[in-house]
Amino acid sequence: MRCSTRRGFKISVAMVFLWVFITLRIPEEMEDIQKVIRLGSKKNPKSLEDWQAITYKYLEKIHQRKKTWLTVGITSVPRQGQGGLLDTLASLYHASSAAEQKRMTVLVHLADSDSTWLRKTVLHISSLYSSQILTGQLLLIHAPSDAYPTVNSTQDGLSQAQVYSKQNIAHAFLMSFAPKLSTYFLLIEDDVFCAPNFVSHIHSKVSNRKPHTWVLLEFSNMGFLGKLFHSRDLPLLAHFLLLFHKERPLDWLILHFRTLLAQQNPILCRPFLFYHRLAHFTFENKTLIAQEKGPHGPDVLPGSVFTDMRFTGVDSPQEAYTLDESFFWTYNVSTGNYVTVILSRPANLNRVQVRTGSIVDGKYTLEKGQVELGYQPEGTPPNCTSFALLGRLVQGQMDRIIPKSAGHQVSCVKLAATANQASGLMIRHIYLWRAGDAEDRKADQN
Repeated sequence: MRCSTRRGFKISVAMVFLWVFITLRIPEEMEDIQKVIRLGSKKNPKSLEDWQAITYKYLEKIHQRKKTWLTVGITSVPRQGQGGLLDTLASLYHASSAAEQKRMTVLVHLADSDSTWLRKTVLHISSLYSSQILTGQLLLIHAPSDAYPTVNSTQDGLSQAQVYSKQNIAHAFLMSFAPKLSTYFLLIEDDVFCAPNFVSHIHSKVSNRKPHTWVLLEFSNMGFLGKLFHSRDLPLLAHFLLLFHKERPLDWLILHFRTLLAQQNPILCRPFLFYHRLAHFTFENKTLIAQEKGPHGPDVLPGSVFTDMRFTGVDSPQEAYTLDESFFWTYNVSTGNYVTVILSRPANLNRVQVRTGSIVDGKYTLEKGQVELGYQPEGTPPNCTSFALLGRLVQGQMDRIIPKSAGHQVSCVKLAATANQASGLMIRHIYLWRAGDAEDRKADQN
C-alpha cells in the first residue's frame, strides 16, 4: 500500500513539472504546441529546465486571472467511434447561460500520449472554443507518459493495477492544477451530457447546505461522475490518489476520502444533472432509442410550453419540449396540474411520446397522468378550447399512434396529472411526429 521512496519522488517531480500546452491561442499556433510536445518527450536536464520554465510561466499567468466560482474538471482519453470529449464540451456550453459561463472554468487533462490524437484534439477544441480559451474559461493540460509511475503488466495484457493506476494518476494531475482556479471543483467524465443550467442548480444546492459542513456533494449516482468538492481539499485528495494509485479504482478512493474527512454518509443532490451518453443503457433501452430516433425521428414543430406546476427560477417548462437530453423538473404536483405544448400553427400528428422519470433509476415519474390533444386555440397567449383524451401514462410513460381523425389540425398537446404527487417530477421529453408523406409535411410548413 505504500509507495517506495523512488516512486514517490518521481510522482512528486511529475506533479511539480506538470506540462501545460494551453499556450496555444488559435489553431495556426499548432506548430508552437508541437515544439512543446517534442520538448516534453526529451529526457535531459536542459529540456526539464525548459519544461519547468514554460509551466511556471503559464501557471503565473493563469493564477493572475480572476478566480471563478466553479471549475469543471475532465480527464479525457481517446474513444473508439464516439465524439467523447467534443460532445461533452458541447453539452457543457449548451447547458450553460452566458452568465453561468462567466462563473465557470473548464479544465481538461488530455491523458494520453498518442501525438496524433493530441494534435487532432487540440486543433478541434481550439477551433471551436477559441473565445473561451482566450478568456481563460477553457484550459487544457497534459502530462507526458514518463510522468506516470511504472506498474508491472501481466501476460494477458494490462493488469488491474495498471488500469487503476493510470486513471488515478491522471486525475491526481488534474486536481493538483485546479485549487487556485475556483472555490469549488466538479468532477465529470468525457462521455456525458449535462442538464440545462447545471451551474445554477449546483449553486442553489451549495447555498442551501449552509451553514452545514460537507466534503462531497453528488450530482450523479454513477461512479465518480458529478462529484463536487471544495477546491481547498484538492491537494489532499490528489496526494491521497497518488499514495494508493494502484490499489483501488478512483470512485472507491473518492468515497473513502470522504469518510476520512468525517462525512460518513453520502449527500445525493436530486435531480441528477449528469448522465453518460448511452453507456448506462441496456440492450432494451438501445432498441427503444433506435425506435424513437429513426428512421424518421420526432419533428421539430415551433411552439411554446405553458404550465401551472411549481418550479424554480433555474428550470423552464420549455426544456420538456426539446430534442436534446434536457428535462423539466418540478415538485409537489397536484391533481389537474398540466404541461401544455401549444403549437405555433395547427399540425396533423400521427404519434405522441411522453417520457417522465430519471433514465438511471426510474424515479420521479408521473405516477398518474394522461395526455390530451387540443384544438381551436383562442386568446393571448392562445389556449385550446377543446381537448380529447389520447391515453393514460403507464409507469410514467406513453407512446401512442394517433388515429387520423383525432390527429387532424392539432394545436395543443397537454400532459395532465390525475392525482396528487408529493415527490419530485422529471419530464424528460414530449415528442411529436407529423403525419403524412413528404408533400403533407411541406404543406404543413407553408
